[in-house]
Amino acid sequence: MLKVAKKLRDRLDKIGAPEKPEVAPGVAIFDVRDEEQDYARLQDKEAKETNRYGQRIDLIELSDDTLPKYRPMMINENPKVGTNPNRNKQHGFHFTADNCIGCHACEAACSEKNDNPAHISFRNVGYVESGSYPDYRRINISMACNHCDDPVCLKGCPTRAYTKHAEYGAVLQDPETCFGCGYCTWVCPYNAPQLDPIQGRVSKCNMCVDRLEEGLKPACVSACLGNALNFGVIENTPENREQCKTEIPGFPSPEITHPNIRFQQTNSTQNEMTRTDSMPLKYHKQEDGTFRSVVDEKAGKETAWNIKRLSSRENPLVFFTLLTQGAMGAFALLFFAKAFAVSSLASLFNTGTELALLALLLAMQAGGLLLSTMHLGKPWRFYRGFNNLRFSPVSREAFGVALFFTFMASYSACTALNLLVDLKVINWLGQIFGSLAVFSAACGLYFMYRSYRIKARPFWDHWQTACSFAGSALTIGPMVLALVSILGNNDLYPMLNLLTPIVILGLLVEGAGLWFHARHMNQEQGEGAASHYVQCTTFGKTYLTRNGLLTANILGLLLLNTWSPSGYTALLWLLPMMSVVATALVSRALFYILVIPTTMPGAFFWKNKGFEQHAKDVGLADMPQTGVVADSH
Repeated sequence: MLKVAKKLRDRLDKIGAPEKPEVAPGVAIFDVRDEEQDYARLQDKEAKETNRYGQRIDLIELSDDTLPKYRPMMINENPKVGTNPNRNKQHGFHFTADNCIGCHACEAACSEKNDNPAHISFRNVGYVESGSYPDYRRINISMACNHCDDPVCLKGCPTRAYTKHAEYGAVLQDPETCFGCGYCTWVCPYNAPQLDPIQGRVSKCNMCVDRLEEGLKPACVSACLGNALNFGVIENTPENREQCKTEIPGFPSPEITHPNIRFQQTNSTQNEMTRTDSMPLKYHKQEDGTFRSVVDEKAGKETAWNIKRLSSRENPLVFFTLLTQGAMGAFALLFFAKAFAVSSLASLFNTGTELALLALLLAMQAGGLLLSTMHLGKPWRFYRGFNNLRFSPVSREAFGVALFFTFMASYSACTALNLLVDLKVINWLGQIFGSLAVFSAACGLYFMYRSYRIKARPFWDHWQTACSFAGSALTIGPMVLALVSILGNNDLYPMLNLLTPIVILGLLVEGAGLWFHARHMNQEQGEGAASHYVQCTTFGKTYLTRNGLLTANILGLLLLNTWSPSGYTALLWLLPMMSVVATALVSRALFYILVIPTTMPGAFFWKNKGFEQHAKDVGLADMPQTGVVADSH
């Protein structure tokens, strides 16, 4: 298992500090009330050596004693150092579902403490329920950041806005470093990071480390009316508690991140617990007593189009991925055809249209990069996307795409110079730049695929994603060259006989991936299967039409390739080309809109997706004071 504190120790500030200060330097971070109750104070007197996952609880020991023990956290530039003897041990929350009354006092205390706006909440209370009167069961769940042993938000964030601290094991996020890509909200299984569409950045629970330094538990714990929340060194069972479980109905698998939260839930439950929001999920009890998410066909089997709902906040990414993959496929084909002197494409280079084609590819890639940048909450901070090349697939994807664009532009410049000055050195440089462009394109495409292999989004976590991206490169890329053939002179028509089989191959690759993906989702349960259920019902007619078009495109291209029309009849090639583009757009839009993440069940105001849609329909979403903000930056 990845030992985060050890592997990321170079990211922690190695600030010198005395081995054990007699008096904590600095003044108090805030004034602690004299009448503060005992239940609000940290009270752990001892700690276990390892947690249930086998990882050391003492984070200094986990780092092989390379970190100083008493360094200041510099909270608000205050050098005060807490005196808790367990300061460098992993802490976590303990939630007793039996005691939670769903009053939301923890939410209110957290929001007040962090001065959050109405539409942002670091801690949320949802619930699952089952049965009916008089045999009704309900389990309330209060959830915030779990400060995991393996924080996927930290590894995924391209800007390095996250840090896993040896102090209390807190995973802290710096909103000022964040540029609002929202990738951490994708990879977190617990919906902990909160993307603010108004501020254009992410923020989240900070474990109230300022309170911990003063010996107090987090604000949400201190405010809990039912004594449902507690806090301390992980694996310590709080007083008057008998359980320290890692799962509860509605809680995603702890194997994804090894979260630092423990549960008690002794009240009996029925075999199935349902969500109260609009997600088609429920939780079925397994033989070992744990609950697994399964599909809840609450919307029935009726199919619909819902074309308007294909539009989402991820629209820029729809066009970015398709334009980038198309530009990569077209350039690779163009470069290799020239390098290996493919006779069918030789006329392309003889006609002098190569520069125009390269200019088109540069425009496609520039447009894709612009759209991906404008998708950010803070577009002017785009350069921070390269900060986490060591861990983040998003950083590596961005770096690969940027290098591809740079090398393709350099290759284009050498090609233009060759027309003016025929020098071997320019041709040699062009070959180097072209090779580097193809290599960086392959790397960028691979890490684009890796960016979507997210355990918290099972619908994406399948090799079909690779088929989709590679299929787009094999489909859209050759079609760009084919378009030049159709709009060019008669000398270019023979290109179509070479390009059409490549387009058909791309369609077959994507179709095979979609078939195996649907087959896998039909055999699975959980959020991935729920996404497929929505695909077959809410978007059922659109889904079937996409599949039909995919088949029709293959057959139409096979027919045209056999016929090989030329002259004015060559314009018939435009029909399958337009159909292929339309199919790709619908398919990629479905890819983004269908995914159901492994989030906690929500049922309160804006966390309820059903209420959120209602708010948009009736206009409440236009009034942020109601707690609902439209999905846009």
